[in-house]
Amino acid sequence: MNANFKAKFLQHLSSNKADNEGFTLIELLVVIIIIGILAAIALPSFLNQAAKARQAEGKNNVGAVNRSQQSFRLENDAFATDFAQLKIGIPTQGNNYTFAMTPTPTALRADVVATAADQQSVRDYMGSVIVIEGGDAAGQTAAVSCGEEEPVDGNGLGTVPDAADPAARCTGGVPVE
Repeated sequence: MNANFKAKFLQHLSSNKADNEGFTLIELLVVIIIIGILAAIALPSFLNQAAKARQAEGKNNVGAVNRSQQSFRLENDAFATDFAQLKIGIPTQGNNYTFAMTPTPTALRADVVATAADQQSVRDYMGSVIVIEGGDAAGQTAAVSCGEEEPVDGNGLGTVPDAADPAARCTGGVPVE
C-alpha cells in the first residue's frame, strides 16, 4: 500500500472518530432502564427502614416505662399512675406515637399503650408490668412488651391479663425483643 494513502486513511479515521464522540440513544435508554429497575427495588426497602425508625420511638418508650414502673414499685410498693411520677421525660404525645397508661394501675399490674399516629405503616405497642403472686418468685415483678404483628391487622394486641401467672407474655401480637 502506498505510504501517502496510508497516512491519508489514518488521518481520515482519526478525524471521523473526533466527530463521533458521545453516546447513542440505545445506550442512554439502557442506562435509564437499569437505573429505573434499581430504584424500583431500593424504594420499598428504604420505606420499610423509615417505618422501622419511626417504630423505634414506640418500642423504646414502652420499654423505658416498663423498667421505670418496676423501679418505682420497688421503692414505693405501688405503681406510678402517670408519666410525671416516673420522672423519665416521656411525653404523652411523641412524634409518631401517643402514650397512655391504661387503665389506672392496680396494685398488681401497670400497663402502657403506644398508639401510632400513622396506623397504615407503623405498629402499635403495649407494655405491662405485673407482680407475681405465687411460687418462688412471689412479690417480684415481670414485664413484657408486645407489638402488633402488622400495622392495622386487628389482632387484639394485649399482654398477660392475670398477675397470678408468673410468665409475662403477649396474648395478642408478638413480643418485642
